[in-house]
Amino acid sequence: MLRPLTIVEGSALTALQKKDLLNRLARVEGQLRGVQKLIAMADVPGDIEATAQQMAAARKALDRAFVQLLSGAIVTQSGNATDLEQARASAAQLAALLEKYA
Repeated sequence: MLRPLTIVEGSALTALQKKDLLNRLARVEGQLRGVQKLIAMADVPGDIEATAQQMAAARKALDRAFVQLLSGAIVTQSGNATDLEQARASAAQLAALLEKYA
C-alpha cells in the first residue's frame, strides 16, 4: 500500500491547491487502471469503443488537472508577489509554460 504524500508548504501552490490536485490525479490514476482492465478484457469489437471512450475521459481529466495546476500557480504566485515587477515576471514564466506544454 502506498503512503499518502507529504504536502510541502511553499510559494508555488497552497497546501489546499496541492491537495485538490493530488485528489484529481488519484481519480485519473483510477481511470487509467480501469482502462487497463478494459484492454485486458476486450473480447468483441464493441469493447474497443468503450475503451476508447474511457481513455478519452482520462485524457480530458488529466488536461483539467494541467489547467488547475497552472491556474492555481497564477493565483498563488501573483498573490505572493511583493511588487508589480515580480508579479509580471511570474505571469510571464507561467504563460511560457502554458505555451510550451498546452
